[in-house]
Amino acid sequence: MGKYRKPVQIVILLAVLIIGGYAIGTALFAADNDGIPKVGGTVPDFTLADLDGNTHQLSDYKGKAVVINFWGTFCPPCVKEMPEFERQFAKWQDEGLEILAINLSEDNLTVNNFVRNFDLNYPILRDVDRKTERKYGLRSYPTTFFVKPDGKIMEIKVGGMTEADIDERIAKLLEHTS
Repeated sequence: MGKYRKPVQIVILLAVLIIGGYAIGTALFAADNDGIPKVGGTVPDFTLADLDGNTHQLSDYKGKAVVINFWGTFCPPCVKEMPEFERQFAKWQDEGLEILAINLSEDNLTVNNFVRNFDLNYPILRDVDRKTERKYGLRSYPTTFFVKPDGKIMEIKVGGMTEADIDERIAKLLEHTS
């Protein structure tokens, strides 16, 4: 075995490098194609209940400009944005804007009190089992998806926005409806 030892070691080393390279390459490229929504892609459909128990399916909003905002009462930027989204909803709803605010599995009492305190009039949906949150690949809150009427994502904004930021994005989003 002495004279074959060096070539066997080289073959084993090459096999380890090839397999390792393949595994690393697959993992890197899979991260870009893991099914998480991306700008220009289509948003995953969902069916969620609102605070009154009525179900809302995203596909019911096809043909409309939709803002999907993932939020929680525990998140200071979310708390700041919710009334700003309400003002933007009041401003743009006659132009066809829909806002769907998806609460991240908080209890009914907390969410109902929050909505009542801020007099929110757009649908507040409940992601109780967090399946929609996982489907959308959320990493932090708030996260907002601006969806064109054709169901394609115009923009994904992670983190809080000012009311001027929201207004600018909605105006751009509504340009796609005409």
